[in-house]
Formats: sequence, structure tokens, C-alpha cells
Amino acid sequence: MAELPMGKGVSAGRIASNVQKKITRAQEKVLQKLGKADETKDLAFEEGVINFNKQLVEGSKLQKDLRTYLTAVKTMHESSKHLYECLDDMYESDWYGRKDVESLFEDSDLLWTDFHQKLVDHALISMDTYLGQFPDIRARIAKRDRKLVDFDSARHNYAAVNKGKKKEGIKITKPASLLERAAPGWAQGILSAHNVAQTSLSRSQAEEEFERAQKVFEEINIDLQEELPSLWNSRVGFYVNTFQSVAGLEEKFHREMGKINQNVNDTLEKLENQDMSSERTEDANHTLSPGGPPAIPKSPSKLRPTVPPPPKVTPSKDLKQESIINLFGEAATPDISVTSPTQYDAPATANLLDMDLDSLQAATTPVAQTWDSWEVTATEKTAAPEEPSAEAIAEAPAESVEMPEGFIFKVKAMHDYNANDSDELEFKAGDIVLVVTYESQDEQDEGWLVGVKESDWIQSKDLGKKGVFPENFTQRI
Repeated sequence: MAELPMGKGVSAGRIASNVQKKITRAQEKVLQKLGKADETKDLAFEEGVINFNKQLVEGSKLQKDLRTYLTAVKTMHESSKHLYECLDDMYESDWYGRKDVESLFEDSDLLWTDFHQKLVDHALISMDTYLGQFPDIRARIAKRDRKLVDFDSARHNYAAVNKGKKKEGIKITKPASLLERAAPGWAQGILSAHNVAQTSLSRSQAEEEFERAQKVFEEINIDLQEELPSLWNSRVGFYVNTFQSVAGLEEKFHREMGKINQNVNDTLEKLENQDMSSERTEDANHTLSPGGPPAIPKSPSKLRPTVPPPPKVTPSKDLKQESIINLFGEAATPDISVTSPTQYDAPATANLLDMDLDSLQAATTPVAQTWDSWEVTATEKTAAPEEPSAEAIAEAPAESVEMPEGFIFKVKAMHDYNANDSDELEFKAGDIVLVVTYESQDEQDEGWLVGVKESDWIQSKDLGKKGVFPENFTQRI
């Protein structure tokens, strides 16, 4: 039969042969399922195939998870790089350790890159090589199954030919008797010999086909019988090497990355200490003055400074000179300057030498004494007392004005203070503040007081306008 080109390296005869094999195998499988033909069984091989399929599933899952892990490492590398780039952008050039930080960032980037590459070389490539042998073995297992069907089919055919030997002999004698009637004697011998030769040829072909199928099956079966158990046992060493490589690379990577992170942390701590040291130096060199803007302390709702505010000068308990002088009438009081007690305007009828300096000195002491030089007392004043000033009201005893609940003492603002938060009290230099107790001792911060301006209290008798303020902006009165 002429070969017809059906494709590259394929002929019509080859196609017909493959089709015939598929039909024969299908018939054999049907007979085996129906129980009309026995099937060759190999329990050891079947167990090896089960282990092979399980090993393939586990290896495929490990390969998939390893690729996912490498993707996560690469993503983490990019995220870490962006984070360090953000810090690098914010790290000003005049800060401590600028060059050290840049060098540490470069080391971190190189370490991530090296870690990813070594994972690929020592884990992923080995994993791919390990799984690369499974497709070939799986194809050979499938081929072995087909050859087993061919072997069973040839075996059954050969057995059927041997069993039908006697029946075929009877069929041959019947035509011979007919030929004897229709043909001469010499022709009958030729026909009988032909039938015998044809029967022998069928038996010979069946035996030859059976031997050939058996040989092909045994060759592939023996190889797989040796290879499958060996492949199954190799999984132990492969899993150990793979996970040891990953664990070892991770341990080394995290150890080196820990050193880099520790160096970054140390650099930032030194920067923080240096910055706090410079702030303390500035605070120590800074002095408040009425003519300049005061330093604005942080509000109580925010972080309090660790260094307490500078101590205030405690005012003397002695009576002020101007308070004593105001106890007398305007007519009997000399025009004395408070700011310069050694200079005053003398009366028209006297000069500096006529003044009684002893009586003037006695007036400045906290003990009430008689001023003999002027011969006046508080009970003999004839002139109407002058209207008290705001400062006199502020210096009056606390019992003369109804004080708010929890009142402690008064303070006078020495500098303007602008509130930085809703719970802070804003005042101007010269304002009088009534200091009260904190509602809770836990809310009190060192260097801060809570109170209400005296003007607001006198006007509304309400503590709703109270707030916290820095103590070093005021002076106790």
C-alpha cells in the first residue's frame, strides 16, 4: 500500500496502525471491565505510582509557595527602599550622621538584592530541576499502562488461538470432503495442506505478537520498578537541602540587616541627643525681658518639658513703701518718688537739711511707728482719702474680695502670653490672675498653674474662663 504524506514524518500506514492499536486496547479494556478478560496486576508498582503522584503534588505546591515567597521578598525590598528614600529626603544635610545614613541605606539595598538572588540560585533553581524530571516519568508511566494493555491483549489472543486448534482442524476437514466431491484427488491434498499452513501461520503470528508485546512491556516496567522507589526516597534529602538553604539565607540576611538597623537607630539617637542638648543650651542662655517676645512654653495638653522652668524670685513679706505711705492723707504725705527713695521734693518752707531722716526710715519698716517730724497719725487725717487705684485693689488682702472656690494666691503677669490651646489662659503684662487648685492632681504639670483673670472673675464670678498658664510668666503677689 502506497504511503500518503499526512504530515511531517507521518504516513497513512502509521496512522492506520495507531488506530488499530487504539481499537484493540479499547476492546481489551472493555473485556477487562466486564470480567471477560483478566488483567495483569502489580501491587508494588501501583503503590509506587501513588507515591509518585503524591510527590508531584507536594513538589508543585512547594514550587508555587517558593515563587510566592520570592515575590514577597522583592516587594518587601521595594517597600524598604521607598521607606529609606523617604527618610533620606527628610534628613537634612546639616544633621548629624548624614553621610553615615546614606551609606547604611546603600548597604541595605545591596543586602536585599543579594538575599533575593541567592534564594533564586540555591532554592528556586534546585526546585525547578527537581520537578523537571516528573513530566518524563509520568509520560513513561502512561506508556507502560498502554503497553500492559497490549501485552494482555496479545496474551489473550495467543491463548485463544491455542484453545481453538482442534476446532479449526474440524473446520478444515469439512471443506476437504466437499472438495473431494468436486475436485480430483490430487487437488484435495493441496487444499488441506493450505489450510494447515494457514492455521500454523496464525498461531505463529499470535505467539510472535505476544512475545514482542511482553518484551516491550517488561523493558519499560523494569526501569520504572527501579526508578519510582528511588525517586520517592530522594524527596527527603531534597526537602532538607531546600529548607536548610532558605533558613540559612534568612538567618544571615536578618543578622546583617539587624546590624544595619542598629546603626541607623544609633545614628538617630545621637541626632536626637544632640538636638536636645542644643535646645537645653539655648534655654539656659535665653532670658526673658519685657521688651522682647517671651519664650512660649508648651500647653498642658501637649508634651511637657523635662527641664522645669527657671525658679521665680520670691517676693519679700515686707510691706511695700507705697502701701505704707497711702495710709496717710494726701496733705500729710510728702511727694516721695517710689522708684528713687533718696530723692523727693521738699516742702516750700523747708529744705533737705530740715527733714527728719530717722522718721523717714521708720516709715519703710513693717512695724507701725509715729512720725514725730510731721506730727500726724492715721486717726487725725483731715483730708479725704484718695480713691484707691487698680494696683491697690490688687494688693489688698484676699478677704476683702469674694474669691473663687479653691483660691490659693494671686500672681501678676510679667509678660504677655498667647494661648496655644483651648485649655490655656491668655493674658497681658500687668494682668492679675487668681490661682486656684487643679480639679485633679493627675492633670497638674510641673511649672504650670491654673487660674482665672481677676477682672473676669469680678465681672462674672464664673470660673468658665479659667485656664492653665506657665508659672514663669508671672510673679506671685
